[in-house]
Amino acid sequence: MQPTHTYPIGTPGQPWGAAERDQWRARQVRQRSYADDVLTAIEALRGRFDVEMYGDVIYADAQHPAERFPLRALRSRDWQSGLPTVLVTGGVHGYETSGVHGALRFVDTQAERFAGRANLLVVPCVSPWAYERFQRWNFDAIDPNRSFRDSSPAQESAALMRLLAPLHGQFSAHIDLHETTDTDESEYRPAVAARDGKVFEPGSIPDGFYLVDDTDNPQPAFQQAIIDTVSRVTHIAPADEKNEIIGSPVVAPGVIRYAMKQMGLCAGISGARYTTTTEVYPDSPRATPEQCIEAQVAAVCAAVEFLLADAQR
Repeated sequence: MQPTHTYPIGTPGQPWGAAERDQWRARQVRQRSYADDVLTAIEALRGRFDVEMYGDVIYADAQHPAERFPLRALRSRDWQSGLPTVLVTGGVHGYETSGVHGALRFVDTQAERFAGRANLLVVPCVSPWAYERFQRWNFDAIDPNRSFRDSSPAQESAALMRLLAPLHGQFSAHIDLHETTDTDESEYRPAVAARDGKVFEPGSIPDGFYLVDDTDNPQPAFQQAIIDTVSRVTHIAPADEKNEIIGSPVVAPGVIRYAMKQMGLCAGISGARYTTTTEVYPDSPRATPEQCIEAQVAAVCAAVEFLLADAQR
């Protein structure tokens, strides 16, 4: 018999109500500053890129004073119709640090070399409240990366969809930057089971970088180009004994597939031909935080370079 995992909130077998969400929210502690880490970095780039204000996330309840998080995106200053357009998103899960800082570093150190060849829209931190608290969920205990759908219950997801709506169908590629961490297994998967009144089924965490392709729009050459580039920065996750990574069949080294639109994933919202979700493993003894950030930058560069080369074919 497998051991059961008891989450400290809720009654086993019963979905959470408002009281349980309040208990969960009370456990969340602000540990870093979105304004200092992200907004300040975006402002420092304003002289080289256009900064777009695309809304605010505002949270408050009887126990918490109102918090307002301005949402910002960065655009190529030389935006030209007719060029391939690339979307980069980070921090959909706020605790996945290298996604946020990888997006910012890409803009700071690499984006300008694509000037005049590709339009870039970069949203470095989709979920600011969660960024500050090292959380996967938002204030309402909702996973934004399962909420990219009509009438989204997640403010963060709805705001990003409003930003992208006028450009839908114009994107050639979308790279969504994520991490898989040890806390996925120790905290977040048990929390999901408890919240939904289900039994937690233990899994495993892959040691290394991997990608999630789209089941309904697979692009194996695009994924392979990213894997080849990232492998020069950090190691690629091997398949487990079932030839799976986090419960999904491995379709190529370091690549699995999800039904992105049906699952409400961020990487499924742009309408782009080429889409991927990166997954860095920051808890590996074989990787450093710096390598994780550089792996995200390498993934974005490889994606844009593949797109530009494909346009020449």
